[in-house]
Amino acid sequence: MTETALHPLAGVVARVHEDLDDGFELGLLTLGPAETGAAIVELERAANRLAALQSRLLAHASDVRVEDETGAPSTAVWFATATRVPRAEAHRRVRAAVATEEQYDALAAAGTSGAVSPGQVEVVVRALDDLGEGVTAEIRAEAERTLVGFAHQHDAKALRVLGRRILDVVAPAVGEAREAELLAREEREAAAKIRLTMREDGHGCVHGRFTVPEMHGAMFAKMLDAIASPRRAHLRDEAADAPADPRPSWERRGQAFVELIERMRDADLPDAAGAGATVVVTMQVDTLTGGLAAASLDTGHRISPGEARRLACGADLVPAVLGTKSEVLDLGRSARFHSKPQRIAMILRDQRCTAEDCDAPPHWCEAHHDDPWSRGGHTTVERGRLLCWRHHRVAHDPTYLTETLGTGKLRFTRRN
Repeated sequence: MTETALHPLAGVVARVHEDLDDGFELGLLTLGPAETGAAIVELERAANRLAALQSRLLAHASDVRVEDETGAPSTAVWFATATRVPRAEAHRRVRAAVATEEQYDALAAAGTSGAVSPGQVEVVVRALDDLGEGVTAEIRAEAERTLVGFAHQHDAKALRVLGRRILDVVAPAVGEAREAELLAREEREAAAKIRLTMREDGHGCVHGRFTVPEMHGAMFAKMLDAIASPRRAHLRDEAADAPADPRPSWERRGQAFVELIERMRDADLPDAAGAGATVVVTMQVDTLTGGLAAASLDTGHRISPGEARRLACGADLVPAVLGTKSEVLDLGRSARFHSKPQRIAMILRDQRCTAEDCDAPPHWCEAHHDDPWSRGGHTTVERGRLLCWRHHRVAHDPTYLTETLGTGKLRFTRRN
């Protein structure tokens, strides 16, 4: 039998491995900083050139259907199986390889020289493919040359942003219309993906996931940040010495989300089945005055007495107070809640949360009655104060003792 002659490329690959073996055998002790840096840069360029050579082979593999040798359904699946490259990445690389070899000569030349990385090649191919069929060959070629030039100064992430606006550079008149078309398409696709799922875990928590359009995600983030205010130092008089909020960002945003829900006004929401979206808290009169009986929401959920008393302070939650025979004694009165002018007066006076050692700014705070309304207290500025969301919970938690200090601040101590 005569042996099949190997293609010269096999010899090239073998010599690359031999040279790499030699490189691994070399000692590095005498290699100085400048030489080390230069070697790293050159190796990166060499890696780009090897990737470009592999890209040519992948395009050729697609032409000769290398997958038929193993029965794989596609070149990308064969590539993923043979090299253990993740399938999604394998599909991207094969698509980019075929497009580069068949359509984009300038990009292929840049890859051959090592001037662009595989990631940059994929980004440029995606940007050029996104130009659509309505773009002339001349504009497409100019866009390719321009993006290859950008690749010399920008990484793949920045290049992706530039690629989305490349027509603004090479063909502004076309770019404006194309951008409008792309944005409209993205918005339609985003609208079709809108989702929100929620589930109760049976232990007092609800877990959820959501997908919303980018604009609405940004709006939601701004709402949360307005409440969470992760940068707090500038809100204090002693700004230079203000400690950073120790809570992680995910905790701050989670608590801000809860506060946002509680602040939502019933008047801003549509009616549901002929009734507003106001949550009704049903409790016995003893609970309102300090008892330990749990309260119920009209949603069917149960809450602790401390939480019920805290919610009874909120103007957009209606407390339904029942007497000993379950008759309705009270469904809330507007006089129970501090008015906007009263809140402004308390903000000017208190400046921040009035709990000891708390520096939460006034826009994080809620109005609290020093003398509980349920015990004959009046809704006045003098006997009201600002408490942040967390300390307002503590103030109505029966497991804590509340002490008014000489400074006017409140000190909370857990009961033994």
